[in-house]
Amino acid sequence: MKQLAIFDLDGTLLNTIADLGASTNFALSEMGYPEHPLTAYNFMVGNGVRKLMERAQPDASPETIDMLLDHFRRHYDIHCTDTTQIYPGIPELLAELSSRGVRLAVATNKYQSAAEKIISHFFPEIKFETVMGQVPDRPVKPDPSVVFAILGVCPTAKRDVLYIGDSAVDMETARRACVESVGVTWGFRPVSELRKACADHVVSNPAEIMKFLDSQP
Repeated sequence: MKQLAIFDLDGTLLNTIADLGASTNFALSEMGYPEHPLTAYNFMVGNGVRKLMERAQPDASPETIDMLLDHFRRHYDIHCTDTTQIYPGIPELLAELSSRGVRLAVATNKYQSAAEKIISHFFPEIKFETVMGQVPDRPVKPDPSVVFAILGVCPTAKRDVLYIGDSAVDMETARRACVESVGVTWGFRPVSELRKACADHVVSNPAEIMKFLDSQP
């Protein structure tokens, strides 16, 4: 039976796209750049906030990206929970996993302080063993370093780990870490991306994840 479930955050546990898009548009506006429709951000997020700024304004210099990042964080730190919503079925899934003794962790490319704030805001009653976001000394996903860091906090055989995410970045992270992956279809990316990225499993409802607790990669 699986002993540890590692969840991506954006597009997996929470629908954060409107707040991410609003803060990016704020940063763009502050620098005099045109804004993007919120729907465009589904394909800009996933590799950390710096990459988000680079995709939102691809012609910007590194120095300008730094300024965009400052504006983004100033806005997002205040507004990161304004319109973000928990996906239906996620609280029930987390509670059921916990009741069966499965430990929970979060691996996200969202910067650390925002990840901690958002998880504590939306899941105050859920015990996560660790929430690991983007920090300066660790590469972002799909580099598997964040998974290895989680396993350092929660020692678990890789065969007993389930990694759940909504994008090719997540599936590649799981593959590089040699842990079993579950791609979810309710997030920001299409199911075709998950299948192309060789997800071990693809689900369209959180409750479906429970059936993989006894699977082996």
